[in-house]
Amino acid sequence: MEESDVTLALLDSANDKDPVVREQVRKSILTLGKQQPNKVLSMCQDYLVKHPKVRHHHCYCHLLLISYCVEQRLEHYNRKSPVSLAIHAELDDISYPKIKSIISLASDEMTRSKDVVPDWQQAASNILVAVGNKYINDIMEEILSKFQPGILPHFFVVQTLASLSESNVYGMVPFLNAILGTMLPMLGMAKQDNMKWVFSSALSHFSESILEYLANLDKAPDPTVRKDTFSSDIYAAYDILYCSWLQSRESKLRLTVAEAVGSMSHLMAHDKLEEQLPKLIPTILSLYKKNTEHYVISKSLCQVLDASVNMGSRVLETQIDSLLTTLNQQVCAPVDYSNPLTVKNHNEVLRCFSILANTFPDRLVMFVLQKLENSNERIRMGSLAVLRHLINSSKSIMETKKLLILASIRQPLADHSNKVKKRVVQVISAMAHHGYLELEGGDLLVKFIIQHCALPDTYYVRLSYPQSVLCSMLYYLTVILCLSLQVLWPMLLYYLTPGQYSNATTPLCKSLTLLGTKKRASQEPNFNIDFNEQVNLPSPHILMVRLLVNGSFPFRSRGHGAPSLSLLNVISPNIHPNAETLWEKEIPALLSYLEGKGPPLNDPRVLEPVASYFLAKSLVAIADDKWSCQLAIEATRYLSTYNQSLEEKGFLYRCVGVTLQQCSNKEVVQKQLQEILISARHNDAMERAGVAMGIGLCASSHLDATLAKLDDFGKSDAFKKASGIFSLLKDKNDLDVEKMKSTLILCYGYVALHAPEDQILSRIDSDILRSISNLYLLLFPQALYKDTFNALQELLRNILARDLSPDGLQSVFKHIEEWLSSGQDHERERAMNTTAHILEFYFNNLHVKNMVTFHNLGSLLGRLAPRCTDPNPLVRRAAIDCIYTLLYIHDQLISPNDQLISPSDQLISPSDHKRLPQQQLNTLIFMLFEGLVDSQSNCSRASSVLLNTLLKHRGAGLQDLVSEMLEVLHIRLQMISEEQVKVSVAQSILILATQHLQTVINTLISYPLPFDSWSCEMWIALGADSKLASQIMEMLMEKLNIMVPYVDKKESMMRGGLTKVATSHPLAMTCALKEMMLNGQSQDAVVSLFPQLFSSLLVRLGSSLGVTLPKDINIILIEGLTPLSVCSWVCRVAVEALRILLARAQLDHVVKPLDQEGAWDKMKDPQQHITGVTLLARAMAKHAGPRLPAIVECLCPCLNNIYECQRVTITAFFSELLNHHVVTELMMMDVLMNNMMERISDPCCTVRMLAVRGLGNIAVGSPEKVHMEGGGGGGGVLALRGLLNIAVGSPENVHMEGRGGLLENDEIRCASIMLLGNLSKFGSGEPVFKDQIHNVLVSLLLHLSDPNLQVVKACKYAMRVCAPVVGSELITTMFQNHLHEDKSLHYGEFINDLTKYLIQDFPGMLNFYHITVIQFFKSNWAEVRAGWDVSVPFDYLCSLNFTSTPGRDVSVPFDYLCSLNFTSTPGRDVSVSFDYLCSSTSPQHQGWALFHFNSSQFRKYTEIPILFNAFQ
Repeated sequence: MEESDVTLALLDSANDKDPVVREQVRKSILTLGKQQPNKVLSMCQDYLVKHPKVRHHHCYCHLLLISYCVEQRLEHYNRKSPVSLAIHAELDDISYPKIKSIISLASDEMTRSKDVVPDWQQAASNILVAVGNKYINDIMEEILSKFQPGILPHFFVVQTLASLSESNVYGMVPFLNAILGTMLPMLGMAKQDNMKWVFSSALSHFSESILEYLANLDKAPDPTVRKDTFSSDIYAAYDILYCSWLQSRESKLRLTVAEAVGSMSHLMAHDKLEEQLPKLIPTILSLYKKNTEHYVISKSLCQVLDASVNMGSRVLETQIDSLLTTLNQQVCAPVDYSNPLTVKNHNEVLRCFSILANTFPDRLVMFVLQKLENSNERIRMGSLAVLRHLINSSKSIMETKKLLILASIRQPLADHSNKVKKRVVQVISAMAHHGYLELEGGDLLVKFIIQHCALPDTYYVRLSYPQSVLCSMLYYLTVILCLSLQVLWPMLLYYLTPGQYSNATTPLCKSLTLLGTKKRASQEPNFNIDFNEQVNLPSPHILMVRLLVNGSFPFRSRGHGAPSLSLLNVISPNIHPNAETLWEKEIPALLSYLEGKGPPLNDPRVLEPVASYFLAKSLVAIADDKWSCQLAIEATRYLSTYNQSLEEKGFLYRCVGVTLQQCSNKEVVQKQLQEILISARHNDAMERAGVAMGIGLCASSHLDATLAKLDDFGKSDAFKKASGIFSLLKDKNDLDVEKMKSTLILCYGYVALHAPEDQILSRIDSDILRSISNLYLLLFPQALYKDTFNALQELLRNILARDLSPDGLQSVFKHIEEWLSSGQDHERERAMNTTAHILEFYFNNLHVKNMVTFHNLGSLLGRLAPRCTDPNPLVRRAAIDCIYTLLYIHDQLISPNDQLISPSDQLISPSDHKRLPQQQLNTLIFMLFEGLVDSQSNCSRASSVLLNTLLKHRGAGLQDLVSEMLEVLHIRLQMISEEQVKVSVAQSILILATQHLQTVINTLISYPLPFDSWSCEMWIALGADSKLASQIMEMLMEKLNIMVPYVDKKESMMRGGLTKVATSHPLAMTCALKEMMLNGQSQDAVVSLFPQLFSSLLVRLGSSLGVTLPKDINIILIEGLTPLSVCSWVCRVAVEALRILLARAQLDHVVKPLDQEGAWDKMKDPQQHITGVTLLARAMAKHAGPRLPAIVECLCPCLNNIYECQRVTITAFFSELLNHHVVTELMMMDVLMNNMMERISDPCCTVRMLAVRGLGNIAVGSPEKVHMEGGGGGGGVLALRGLLNIAVGSPENVHMEGRGGLLENDEIRCASIMLLGNLSKFGSGEPVFKDQIHNVLVSLLLHLSDPNLQVVKACKYAMRVCAPVVGSELITTMFQNHLHEDKSLHYGEFINDLTKYLIQDFPGMLNFYHITVIQFFKSNWAEVRAGWDVSVPFDYLCSLNFTSTPGRDVSVPFDYLCSLNFTSTPGRDVSVSFDYLCSSTSPQHQGWALFHFNSSQFRKYTEIPILFNAFQ
């Protein structure tokens, strides 16, 4: 059969029903097409021509085959290949006429039907697009013939144009201008949604093609194409799409239109886009609610934002709030990674955030960080995703935000959500790549990764995050950081030794090996670790022990053996220099075994001896006895770390024994043996074996010392508890003794095994066997003791039988009770047995008919109850029996006819009428207080436990006894030595506080000052419960803020003056807060109340400055107090409390610089207090920025306090905050600036000075706030006006001088005037600044003659730098030439010349200057009046022109005019009298003739109206 027949048969089968057959047909035709392209294409074409009525689907198959064949040939055309000639030869296999015929066929097939038949017409369109990749001109000729003006084109004609613009950008863009011109009128003709859709899609593709063309003009055929070529057509199309089509009800059309609008926005003229943005952005945002599919909307929004930012849009700022809100909702939506569109939408939203970050970095970062504080899981995950994206995509913008981000990321670190943790890990990865970890706080991020590497495997199932990912993450951090940062070395070593990080050992060792290898190879100095300096790191001895134990159990903790040994090899110089050579040889051999290259070492029984031998060889190589002794000491201490891993602990015992072999120091050997024997847990067989192995190995070198220590241990008190007649009745303690005996015997066995043969044989009989036999000797009681004891019991029974009442029982018991708490075991045992005997006798012989009060029940219970935990088991058992008998007696006395109830129900059950009566409960509690100091620690602990139980259940009814109980506890604390009992007493105080909070607080506050150590312990106890601590702190702060901090008292009757004396209660409350915060468990309360605590203590600090102690305080009891420091103790308390607050809130990075700069001492010194507070504010601004807004909010109301010292402290704090940019980032600038403006009028001079300083600091901390370009800085203008009003004492403030105003202080005048000069840098272009300079010019001239030299220099500086603002070149030149700080000034001539320039350049300002001069003549300063008396030239006065408003009267004081002294030259005194003025013939003086009055008339007038006309 010929090829043509085969092809024809295949074409007939192209529409087979079976898809498998159709696919095979397609492949076969393609294979033939490679060999005979022209022939196959011709046959396909002929088939379609000859069968015009073929079914659409069959036709579609043939068109598809043609498309495949053409595309297959054209793929070679587009592919870059070294054999380009061959490629073009293959392309030329299809003749040009054939190409033309294919184009015609495809075009006809595509438009044959007016209806849209997607598959068939799309296949034809694909042929045209494929051919158009090379023959674009022929394609366009054919397509444009069917794209005529005024006629709505076929759907697929427009679709093909769109596809061509995408597949052949450089070929299509030159046609697009004409196409757009033809298309625009068609848009209005499109009525059906499908045509609107295809036009919108085409416009989107056209816009993207144009943008790609313009972005690659260097490769384009026509580099003269510009964006504005298309702008007008694009905007016209946009107008139709936006105004009409975007409102369609069809969601698919809306999305396509939105996509087109996004692409078109880049091509619109800037002014048009700026005009549309206020409408366009809200419209796009609203589409999110109308459509379930959001990707296209986000893409469009991203393009619009990109275009807006690129052109520097100003309108975008008005939309930022709605943008951020909507984008946040999108980024917080769950991402379905099985749905690509949701992933794409998420990425586009992140791109939107990146674009906005370029224009609004501060606002965006604060928005994201605030969202991190939200506890909602989705919001926090979304914010973390944005933060990660910004860190990666906006490095330069985020550079200044690193510390703020580090501070804000701490809260998500503590999130319990596993999904949030996954996002946090991703953020940490990004932060590591961009240098965050090297900053302060970066170590917390590393710790977070390590903590999660160390979690158990079961956790990762819940986390749905593979453990290997986190471990790889740690290694990845190491790779990133090892070449540029020092943050991981040697910090990671810290995490090797704590048990909680054991599961992270493998990644830690790998990371440290990588770091150490690189540092060691490059010989970096910091490879060698100074362990004395790095106090937080484990010692080299512990590191060696830990890594060696890991290597001995290599397949545990996720295979930590090989990484541990590798790390040990790398850090060998840091362990000991002498080990380096040996380990480089031995450790690789061990590693090869672990990797399976040698004999199998999977069995620990094989590995342990190998590791022990390695340790022994290492110690020999190290040859440093002192180092080996230290290794033994630290390894012994480290044993407890392996309490949960007994096999590892057993191996560590072996290591200790090997190490002790090499120690020559006998004292160290004996001490470590003693430590091992005492601290071992003898109940565990595996640990007993480990102890015995270690001691046996030690005996191989120290036999005598080992045997001696074992003998001493066998004779110790620990083995005596099981001796005596009752040894058969063993309780738990006796069984423990038996286990200890087992340990000791096992030790002797290992000693015999490992000791040198020549020494051990002679010692077996004399030492080992003798010691073992002594362990089991029993001592029998004497018969005499038994007879005596029986006689005593008989005597007491006889006495009690005479009076079987509660009083009779008490009369017998009082002779026994003191022995119950004896320090001797046998005495307590005998006393307790006797008590049990008489109680049993009493109960058996008791016959009660009527109810009797058992008034001494509480006393008896209080004595007996603690003995229930006595170390002596016989005492314990007898005590329990006594308690039961006693409670049965009580039940019988109060209810003679009732059935007996269980004693356990009688003490604390609130519902039972037979429970312990309240009065007896009171007695019981106070007896238990005595039990807190029992000679037996077990009993004192029992007293505390029982006491707390009673208080917890029945303490609510002890309201009247709270104060007394606290006082008893205070006394008992002074005698308690047992630490656990102290803890229980603290718990008692805590329980009382939960029930009677106000009473407890009032009682403790009333204790004498200074608090003794026991009072302090009671306050510290109240900090243990964070919820209760919060309540107490709030109560104390509330009272502290309203109580009088001090009173003014006369120093003595002889001397005047007042002394500030502290009031007791506020001082006690400050001490109480300090003590409570010393409790580490108060941290949550401190953190939650940090702003309030900080502000209260800062205010307290201010009011404690210079305050003396009350007379009722015994200063002898104050530790470290000297006569010179008496006055500072009140302030010291506040300072210490503030420092503890910062430390408890984990602000060590704030405390550290304050310690280094001596800020705490400066805060206590009245002379340096402001400096100290300034340092505090500086440290808070630098290291605790996010906490400041709440602090400022708390402090603001205190600025109105009546106490001047408090206002000084707060103003100093606020003033320094304004020196730092963080206040702008946290949006506190306006609040602080407004407060400083209010303080300018404060009655206190120091407060005003600090306010001026604060406003000046704005120029440093937030210069953009001071700069007022464009009139956008309304706050800046207000601040500027206020500063200028006070800067040099402008006329409206002149009259403040006489009553203690700003100008009375030289430093304030100098600082204010310097500030005026500095502000000129920011306000030089503002009209308001020029006006203000003219307002204060007269004042500046006045202060040129100031008596203070520094003020004069400041005036010269300010006038020189402000000269360009005045607006006169002559004056500017004059100021620049004459006003130098280091040169003298001829004041009179300078004023004379300056006046002439003012008259010449500013004639309209002369009236203002005149009025200003007049006001200064009223000054209370003689220097001011004198200065102006010699500085007003007569010619200047005569030149005044009062005609700015014709007919307006200006009142001039007549006496002032008569007394004026005009001098044009220094030394020349021209007195101008009234007669002179009246008789003057000068035209300038003729106006004065109107006022020729006699002297008596002058005295009648205080001022004379001068008409403007008189001076014309």
